[in-house]
Amino acid sequence: MIKTIEGIYQNGQIQLNELPQDVSDRSQVLVTFLDPDKIDPSKLRQLIDKLETIAGIQQGLEELNTDQTRPIKDFIQQMQQKYGISG
Repeated sequence: MIKTIEGIYQNGQIQLNELPQDVSDRSQVLVTFLDPDKIDPSKLRQLIDKLETIAGIQQGLEELNTDQTRPIKDFIQQMQQKYGISG
């Protein structure tokens, strides 16, 4: 699973903008420091979205391989809620 949460590094500590959900205690993390003068926020958001999409595809394949499937109606409803799509 890939979960991206933005935050700020200040005074030797990382302060997250939100608390992670569905993440187990002592999960491994990677921390990337960004130079605010060289990062285009829209391109960063696109990259994060792509990483989360790849993680979602990977999770879906793992679920298929272990016969953990769900009805298509449930999937459609979840995507509509997640992305604000009206039915």
